[in-house]
Amino acid sequence: MRIARFVAAGADPAYGIVELAADGGRHPDTIAAISADPLAGPVNFTGVRHRLDEVRLLAPVIPRSKIVAVARNYVAHAAELGDEVDREPLLFLKPNTSVIGPGESIVKPAETDDLHYEGELAVVIGRICHQVPPERAGEVVFGFTCANDVTARDIQRAESQWTRAKGFDTFCPLGPWIAAHIDLDGAGRLGIRTRIDDELRQDGNTADMVHPIAELIACISGFTTLLPGDVILTGTPAGVGPMGPGQQVSVEIDSIGALTNPVIGADDDHSFAEGGPAVR
Repeated sequence: MRIARFVAAGADPAYGIVELAADGGRHPDTIAAISADPLAGPVNFTGVRHRLDEVRLLAPVIPRSKIVAVARNYVAHAAELGDEVDREPLLFLKPNTSVIGPGESIVKPAETDDLHYEGELAVVIGRICHQVPPERAGEVVFGFTCANDVTARDIQRAESQWTRAKGFDTFCPLGPWIAAHIDLDGAGRLGIRTRIDDELRQDGNTADMVHPIAELIACISGFTTLLPGDVILTGTPAGVGPMGPGQQVSVEIDSIGALTNPVIGADDDHSFAEGGPAVR
């Protein structure tokens, strides 16, 4: 099951269940509206159905509390940055205000000259949990989605902690939907690819994580309570690099889909002048 947030013409943001042509169902490439946020409790179908090409997909989840990200979780990526992998997961936080959805613009801040993409698998937490043992990690996962841990690499190199380098608005694209049909075992062997325009830049597999998903959930929940809608970014494979205004970045993960965002410059971002940022 694929769960999305979307906006139809003249309507408020809503949630729905996506049915793709590849699923072989009766309603290919449509989204069936549901009554509420499925992370908040039981939902029902409303009876309204839209074609996917007639709606705008939003970030499938806006974390109520936090985004916890994992650094250097692939050996080859650590090596390309001149780092070693860590015996324990190396963690940092991204603000929930950095989240954008499919098709929304990543804004290159004027403060950076070295903006990087980092394609990642994101875990969406489905229930309140604390000190989760690894063998029970699957019980707290709602689903998975694609993520781009956008990074101002020059700021990251210059500062001793990464809050600013990783935390600008638009620096956490998520989408296109939450794949709730993938279990923890399946999520541990998914191909993950990142393209800039049509050029393949990253081609990895979640099986190569140094610290697998269950270990990450156990580690993170060991010191902080995880809430429904919290997101864990599980690290990026090798191949990170620069992107800039005028380019398009796409993160594709097997069994989930593709998350695509254009990149614009700070001078091209008119969200404030137009009365506020896009619906996220």
